[in-house]
Amino acid sequence: MQSLTLTDLKDRFSPSARMPVVFLGHGSPMNALGDNPFSKSWAELGQSLPRPKAILVVSAHWMTRGTTLVDVSQAPKTIHDFHGFPEALYQQQYPAPGAPDLAKTVASLLASHHAEEDDSWGLDHGAWAVLNSMYPDADVPVFQVSLDMSKDLDWHVETGRLLADLRDRGVLILGSGNVVHNLRRMRFDGGALDFAVEFDTRFAERLEARDLKTLSDRVGLGSLLKEAHPSIDHYLPALTIAGAANAGDDLTFMTDAIDLGSVSMRSFVFHQRDELR
Repeated sequence: MQSLTLTDLKDRFSPSARMPVVFLGHGSPMNALGDNPFSKSWAELGQSLPRPKAILVVSAHWMTRGTTLVDVSQAPKTIHDFHGFPEALYQQQYPAPGAPDLAKTVASLLASHHAEEDDSWGLDHGAWAVLNSMYPDADVPVFQVSLDMSKDLDWHVETGRLLADLRDRGVLILGSGNVVHNLRRMRFDGGALDFAVEFDTRFAERLEARDLKTLSDRVGLGSLLKEAHPSIDHYLPALTIAGAANAGDDLTFMTDAIDLGSVSMRSFVFHQRDELR
């Protein structure tokens, strides 16, 4: 597969004002139901963002090894990738159209990341649980890009850099995961565990400083990273979104709560100054 140049991209998709890039801490699938502070913040964000022509989602819940898959399906299915939740959650559907032409272009843009086209995935709950609040009419084309779990942290930062040109074509790049995600240490008394607060705070400080080298240094982050992320999948979308930002972007933090003791709901947006309404 040949890699597209920026000129190729501009030829295929009309220009737009530069879109923001967004990372949302999605937490429990239950946040997709009912009226809670997290779903409210997602709804408010959808109303504040410029209207996208399409949405590219990097979700913690689509993991591959040795390749980066891009969903090129015409009508992505709604995937209920969880167990033991109320039936109402399994009834949720998000019938947004896909964006196969754009997705195929993204597969070309990510040729250096061993990208391949795929039509068997769809929208997992990392995507639809937040999009259902952001764009409840499901009328914006959307598709997902997988996480290559065989690669180290800086690989995912570079993925964001490769995708960044899509921002000038009206594409909203949306990451969905959690800055801290340790389900083994969850607690229901409302108290945030010390390691969760420490990692979340360090992440926010380094992100504000645009210090992606530190945030993608597995050795330097050491045991704190391992405690915050026994499995690294929920951290990687945050790195991809950080990689898609540039020096001229403002950074706005949204929700910064620690839920269930060990799940950071921190969300953030990189955007041009005065871009959010």
